[in-house]
Amino acid sequence: MSDRTQQPSDDVHQRFAHYLRELADVRQEDEAELARSILRDPDAVMAQSAVVQHLDRRAAQLLIADEFADWVHAMSAVTAEHQFLVQRLREWTLLRAVAVDAPWRPEDLLAASDWFQRTAVHILTSPAALRLLAGEGRTRRVRTTADHRLAQQRR
Repeated sequence: MSDRTQQPSDDVHQRFAHYLRELADVRQEDEAELARSILRDPDAVMAQSAVVQHLDRRAAQLLIADEFADWVHAMSAVTAEHQFLVQRLREWTLLRAVAVDAPWRPEDLLAASDWFQRTAVHILTSPAALRLLAGEGRTRRVRTTADHRLAQQRR
């Protein structure tokens, strides 16, 4: 972790940008500690926003990789006191289950957040998940996108 992370700027926008840069460049072995440090920032909303952006980027990178479960475990320990971040990791874990054809329950997809459903229809290729979201997705946008993805798969 750099000295800059230890002494963040007083300006919240500068700190946010700084945190995003630090997270983008962090070594894997330092990732959890850096996230923990950021989550101690006095502006909890900004800190969680920076960390969730990082979680989304890293989870997408690791989605089908073998190290996904270990990464989620490490990040879960860091984010355990932040319900929004816990939920986001839970939803990435569900996305992974569908992506790697592990067991998943239809009711979990339908109960997941709007963010999850929007993300799922863009990254998943599972016909079963896409059919479910095309028929019962929470928003018209999700249903339409899932339907289009299914049509593309049929071509």
